[in-house]
This record gives sequence, structure tokens and C-alpha cells, in this order.
Amino acid sequence: MITNSWTDTNWKTRFFTIWSGQAISLFGSRLVQFALIWWLTQETGSATVLAIATLIGLLPQVIIGPFAGALVDRWKRRQVILVADTTIALATLLLAYLFSIDAVGVGTIYGLLLVRGIGESFHWPAMSAATSLMVPKEQLTRVQGVNQMLQGALSIFAAPLGALLLAVLPLQGILMIDAATAAFAILPLLLISIPEIAQRGEATASSAASTFWGDFRSGLRYVWSWPGLMMLIVMAMVINLLLTPAGSLLPILVFDYFGGDALQLGWIEAAFGFGMVVGGLVLGAWGGFKKRILTSMFGLIGLGIGFGLLGFIPANLFWLAILSAFFAAFMLPMVNGPIHAILQATVEPDMQGRVFTLISSLGGAMAPLGLVIAGPVADAIGVQSWYMIGGIACIVMAVVGYSIPALMKIEDNHRQKAEEVIEPVEEVGSEAVVP
Repeated sequence: MITNSWTDTNWKTRFFTIWSGQAISLFGSRLVQFALIWWLTQETGSATVLAIATLIGLLPQVIIGPFAGALVDRWKRRQVILVADTTIALATLLLAYLFSIDAVGVGTIYGLLLVRGIGESFHWPAMSAATSLMVPKEQLTRVQGVNQMLQGALSIFAAPLGALLLAVLPLQGILMIDAATAAFAILPLLLISIPEIAQRGEATASSAASTFWGDFRSGLRYVWSWPGLMMLIVMAMVINLLLTPAGSLLPILVFDYFGGDALQLGWIEAAFGFGMVVGGLVLGAWGGFKKRILTSMFGLIGLGIGFGLLGFIPANLFWLAILSAFFAAFMLPMVNGPIHAILQATVEPDMQGRVFTLISSLGGAMAPLGLVIAGPVADAIGVQSWYMIGGIACIVMAVVGYSIPALMKIEDNHRQKAEEVIEPVEEVGSEAVVP
């Protein structure tokens, strides 16, 4: 159970104090990401270098994510978030110093991106799992709407502000901004408690390793025994495979198909950002349908329509492409927000780290695969065809999903076989969740 101090009316003040600090820190991280990518672009002019940088950021999530999830479920979530945020901030400070003495190379940037990727592999599942203990279940969809709105706002403002700051500050100055914003994330965690699940008793090194692998295997069994969750994971993998390359292909779509230039590309990217903001605001205010999965399937149909239209629109109707981009991005929070809320509300607290990281790892693994496939396909049959394929696939998945009971009842059947999958946890006192 969760103590009343987190379930009464003051949960908003306490949660959003922590959330606001994390949001400020995330904004600083986006500034640094933009600045480092631009530095690599200026220094090397190499697409291969940029691709390697992207992969280095993704690989920790894909490779160590499931193992990090097992550890997150054993450790205190607040401590995991604190250590991850502090480690990333210290690495950023070190890089700022190296820039100040002109001792930075491409390999140094790769090293920081790797540290940030590893830190994020622990931070994201810990924060997601902690959210389910801080926020009442009936409010989780609204909170996810706010999260989606934040992502959209960052897409709009972080890159332009990063470009402006690069014109007036040395790169180490932007790195120092990121380190300073990290303090906004760390300080609330030092002052505000987060409910924690009960931890297992003391163990020797050998038994701890054995228990870790047992936890890892139990996470896999838990997901495998839940058909609705397995279907969600497969859908997420397909969506990432088809739609992740859409961002990379967007410049080609604008330049080659619509005959636009950098200004038109900026308009359509801004439309994506504003669409996510508005969609997040609407989901945060509305909360979605009572049955959350219905909101996600509804959003998936809209997402498919928006992306599909980008491929079907005639080349002389660019203004309609802007509207389609806005509509697709507006629907994205409707897809993602309820799914995160479903997992936070239904997955047992001591399994959430493993489940979240497994989904993130499998979905993340599809991104580089999609990028590898999308380029040759777009070259062979036209870039707009990739948007058609992705849009139609989203609509088909949603329509088929409506007819699958295991998926539509995912919020009702989550406890099936749970007793067979989850190993007993020693309770601390009389509570299974402690502040």
C-alpha cells in the first residue's frame, strides 16, 4: 500500500515540485544535445560520425536496459534517480573543463554521450516507476498528457535557443547551463520523499547475483505470461520500426517531393512540435476515455491518418502537409500517454523497472533497424511511400487491436498468473510500500 501522505490532496504539490525540477534539467540536456551534435557537424562534417553518435546514445538503452530494470526494482527509486542525475552532471562538468582547456576530441564527445545514455537507462525506468507510486491511478493519464506536452515544447524551443546560445557563448558555457539545470532536478529529491516498495533482506555477494538473475528472468516471464502486454510491445516495436525513420526522411520529403527549402522544413517541424503540445494539453485536461486502451487505439488511427497523408498529399499542396504533420503530432500523446498510464496503473510496483526497460529496449532496438531499411526503400520507391506504409500500418494495427480481447482487456487481466511469476518479497514491518 501507499501511505496517505502521497494519496491525499497534497500529492500535486509534491509530485510537480519533483517533476518541475526534472523538466528544467531535461531542457538543459536538450540544449547540450543540440550543441554537441552541432559541434560534431562543424568539426567533422561527417554523416558517419553523427550516425555513430546517435547509436552511442541508443545502445545503452537497448543493451543494458533490461538489466538496469532488474536493478531499479531492487534499489530505492529516489536513490537511483539521484545517482543518475548526479553522474550525468559531473560528466558534463568534466567535459566543460576539457573544452575550456581545448582538450576535446570526437572520442571525448562519444564518451559523454555514452555516460548520458547509461545514466538515462537507469533514470527513465526509475522515474516512471516512482511516478506510479506518487500519482493516484485515476490521474496517471493526465500526468502523461503533461509529459507529452513537455516533449512537444522541448521540440519547439530547445533547438532554436541552443542555436542562439551557441552564437553568444562558448560550448563550455552551454555545458555549464546543463550542469546548473541538473541542480533543479537533484535538490527536490533531497527534500521530498518518494514512496518505495519494500526491499528484500540482506544477501551475500553470490546470493545477490543469483537473486538478480532470478529477478531478470521473472521479469521476462511476467511479460510473456501477459498476452495483452506482449501485444502492446509488438505494436510499439512496429511503430518504432516504421515511424522513427520518418523524422530522418523529413528533409528529403520536403526538398525532393514538395520542392521546399529550409524555411518549409522549419514550418513542418514546428507543426510537429506544436501538435504535441496541443495534444498533451488536451489529454491532460480530458484524461482520455475511462478505458485507457480505447484512447490509445483511437490515437493510433489518427496517427496513421496524419502520417499517411504526408505520403498521399499532392506535391503542390504543402500547406496540407503542415496540417497533416500537426494532426499526427497531436495524436501522438493520445497513443503514448494512455499506454504509459496503463503500465503505471496495472504493473505491480516491484516489477515496473523490468517491464519499462524491456519495452524501452525492444522498441529502441527497432529505431536503428528502421533507419537501415528506410533509406534503400525510400530510394527505390520514393520517400513518400514510407509515410504511406507507416500510416496504413498504424491504422491496420488499431483496427485489428479493437478485435483482440486480450489487448482490449489489458487493464482487467493484468493479475493473471502474477502469483506464479513474482517471487515473494519480504515485507518491511507491515507495509509492502514504504515512504
